[in-house]
Amino acid sequence: MGHPYLSPMEKRHPNHPGEMGTDATLAERERAPDEINARARAVGLLHEAGVPFVVGGAYAYATYTGIYRDTKDLDLFPRKQDAIRALEVLEKDGWRTERPDEVWLYKAYKGDYFVDFIFSSGNGVATVDDEWFTNARKATIFGYECLIAPAEEMIWSKAFVTERERYDGADINHLILKAGREMDWDRILRRFDRYWEVLLSHLMMFRFAYPSERDVVPNYVMTELMSRTLQTVRDGSWDEKLCRGNLVSKVNYHVDIHHWGFGDGRAWDEQDRPEGGTRGARSELEDSAGSGR
Repeated sequence: MGHPYLSPMEKRHPNHPGEMGTDATLAERERAPDEINARARAVGLLHEAGVPFVVGGAYAYATYTGIYRDTKDLDLFPRKQDAIRALEVLEKDGWRTERPDEVWLYKAYKGDYFVDFIFSSGNGVATVDDEWFTNARKATIFGYECLIAPAEEMIWSKAFVTERERYDGADINHLILKAGREMDWDRILRRFDRYWEVLLSHLMMFRFAYPSERDVVPNYVMTELMSRTLQTVRDGSWDEKLCRGNLVSKVNYHVDIHHWGFGDGRAWDEQDRPEGGTRGARSELEDSAGSGR
């Protein structure tokens, strides 16, 4: 049976989420038993070795939203030092491991099947820290009681995924819709910090998608973000010609930085970002044109 949202002539992009629905079997229907067994073995080995992680990706998404989808891999979110330990554990079991990006991603392969160990967002902002664990939910995954990534941190991480071929905005909308009334919105504001405009952009899309559910997001959150926006309007443009677009898309702002004379926003951000955390949103406002930046 073809995908319900693709014409017979269209090929599914590797990042297309595949068939989705409320039937739990969708998560594994297209997967071979060996692939599911490989995922289960990885979880079991890490449990036995005492390597801490929270489960993210499609399994966590389904826990909060009740939406299931075919997923090509298992996403586990450890702290970076524990991701190194996880690779060592799986290597002893014969897995092939890779470290494709020291900023955010390691991988482990059992034949053709793989597990992703994600310890930050691709731009290095949404780093896995203790709060991912202290605020996690519990669920049974492959027969093991696992910690599930908090919805707040899932939104924080997904908000920066806005590539042409991969955009996690619908995931964010569904997480807010189904879990928003129980979320810690103060923590979300603190997490986004100097990147509050990214949060606001997603909240505006949520309001567009669900006009009857706008009260899911507390009024004080929208009031605070709109107040910050008005302040930036009063302050005007920054003096520095900078493109921060490459914090949300690795490739789509290449021309701006390499041909149009904009400064590299990600490089600026990494240099300006305090070690161990992000800078407050108020500081970002103070760095607008009104203060000479």
